[in-house]
Amino acid sequence: MAAFQADSKEQVDKVYALAISLGAKDEGPAGPRGDTFYAGYFRDPDGNKLNVFTMTG
Repeated sequence: MAAFQADSKEQVDKVYALAISLGAKDEGPAGPRGDTFYAGYFRDPDGNKLNVFTMTG
């Protein structure tokens, strides 16, 4: 899995939505994961699992 750090929750949401709109498969919608982690997971058309995240709080 490859992970990419974003600057904000809004940026995570935008990247995740763009990936899905371009054909990525949902592996976990963008949202909070615990108290300080916000992330979205998806697979690209080749099947690679990707993550976009930001640290919160």
